[in-house]
Amino acid sequence: MSENKVLATVNGKDITSQDVYQFLNQLDPQTAAQFNSPEGMNQIANELVNQELLYLEALKNDLDEEENFKKELERVKVGVLKQYAINKLFLGITISEEEITQFYDKNKQYFQKPEAARASHILVDDEQKANEILDEIDKGLSFEEAATKYSNCPSKANGGDLGEFTRGRMVPEFEEVAFSMEEGKISQPVKTQFGYHLIKLNYKKESTISPLEEVKGQINQQLIIMKQQERYIDKTEELKKDFKVETYF
Repeated sequence: MSENKVLATVNGKDITSQDVYQFLNQLDPQTAAQFNSPEGMNQIANELVNQELLYLEALKNDLDEEENFKKELERVKVGVLKQYAINKLFLGITISEEEITQFYDKNKQYFQKPEAARASHILVDDEQKANEILDEIDKGLSFEEAATKYSNCPSKANGGDLGEFTRGRMVPEFEEVAFSMEEGKISQPVKTQFGYHLIKLNYKKESTISPLEEVKGQINQQLIIMKQQERYIDKTEELKKDFKVETYF
């Protein structure tokens, strides 16, 4: 849909596809996605027509002169002006590369990646069945084929692959074995609340510190927020000298 296409005209005012897009941008993404089609766009355009009609009628009936409207308008004006003032207060706040590096060097513990592992498993109801499957694997059946054939877990569709996980994501009995195994090895049957598991450890990753380049954007945003808070507090404390403030809490 062309952004400058006129979709309707109400009493001489054009409603364009750009108006439709602006309306959609005010919605939450999940709701906006429901209108992501030609039919949905037409629905929004029709809604804008209806709103314009109500606006024109409100002017015709002098609703803008009613006291309640003026009070509501003032309330909205105050809120918008407050936010505008805050936005102006934050103008010009930037973060240097040096500040980012210094923050990273002083706070590396906050950028630590936890120990992780990737494992596959076969889940069955009893230990005897688990041992029988283990015998088949010892005789040449691949772990992945065994998982597809015998496992009770939906992961059997992927050969038992559970993907990568960190400590705390799995039940303790499973996790203790998985993180203590050698890569490529298969465990003896492990009992958990879900049944008996045969675990194959694909790989392990030791706990590491994320490199600076990987977290630079995160640090930049965090420092901006910190500077905004600092400037906000300094400004409001300064203004308390100019305007009387009384608190009752």
